[in-house]
Amino acid sequence: ARGRTDLRPAALAFAGPRALWLARLNPDWRFALRAAPGSKAALPGPGEAERIRELWEEGLFAERVALLAALRERDPAAARELLAGTWATERAEDRLMFLDSLRAGLAPADEPFLEQALADRSRNVRATAAELLSALPGSALAARMADRAAACVAVDHTLGTPTIAVEAPHECDAAMERDGVVPKAPSGRGERSWWLGQLLEAAPLGTWPARLGGRTPEEIVALPVADGWQGELHAAWCRAAVRQRDARWARALLGAPAAPEAGGPGAVSLAERARLLGTLGAAERADWVAGFISAHGLSEAFQLLGVCAVPWAAPLGRAVVDALNIARDAGSYPWSFSGVMGLAERCLDPAEASRLDGLLAVPDEARDASPGAGGYWAEAFQRLVTTLRLRAAM
Repeated sequence: ARGRTDLRPAALAFAGPRALWLARLNPDWRFALRAAPGSKAALPGPGEAERIRELWEEGLFAERVALLAALRERDPAAARELLAGTWATERAEDRLMFLDSLRAGLAPADEPFLEQALADRSRNVRATAAELLSALPGSALAARMADRAAACVAVDHTLGTPTIAVEAPHECDAAMERDGVVPKAPSGRGERSWWLGQLLEAAPLGTWPARLGGRTPEEIVALPVADGWQGELHAAWCRAAVRQRDARWARALLGAPAAPEAGGPGAVSLAERARLLGTLGAAERADWVAGFISAHGLSEAFQLLGVCAVPWAAPLGRAVVDALNIARDAGSYPWSFSGVMGLAERCLDPAEASRLDGLLAVPDEARDASPGAGGYWAEAFQRLVTTLRLRAAM
């Protein structure tokens, strides 16, 4: 909380009056005195226009960030106007932090300000402005990116089966750079595929049904892609779905959790699946991960479990317990699943403890089992049950 202003409200709420007592004794906690209700430096309220202006012009950087974030939450337009008033005089690194605060409550009304930021002296500021504009599907930048991306992707009907054909850009011109396309590719990455990925990521996903024959997202994702471009294309669509919070495209790219390709590398990696799951509601997310675990086990599930709401929903909790039981019966050692066990201790609903009672006994050791594995599993399940019951009692 000393270094991160976003953590301060939660830290102060947790510490209560002791935070003020500590702040009077420890200079490192002086921010608690500044943020205390009624203190001179506490964030001004909605009707304190003069104090808002004064704190914005004279406050410490952390106080200005906190002020902008608070104002953005209650009055997005006022926060944007406050920032615009001093934008030209701010340092580049400060402009970047302030601009990032516009993510909260991002709306079409922010477009003119963000368009101006595309001409900023700082490359990082320009990139952030372009990212924010691309999250507004109706923005002029999104339309420009849609035109560029659509010129690169089409359906080829000459191959017997309709197939997506990709022609990556041959150059990154000045207009593309202004709109946030980074011209220099990372080491080991081809320039044209690098440019293509950025265009696809920034183009509104609503571009593709009309461009690709009126197909739905599910039908588009199912189309074969020529010349090995499927991975690049689907990965960029994943990033676009996450950026644009498009649940329908996320579902299409995720596919069925029990599908064979879901458990392997496929066109969409596990990391990308985890990010896509973040666009879905908590219940749907838990159901998908439960289906994945039931079909593919726990070996690839750690990242996916990490994005699920806590405590885990009942179907997900049951799927995890059942998969752990299957892993035990397979004769492997429990430390192969230590990450999942650790998550289960923190995330499994304490009500599931009773379902684990039958797993506390040391099972008969199968001939092909790892030596002593049954005893280690019994200890691991005992720790899990003890933790769950402790959580239930708290």
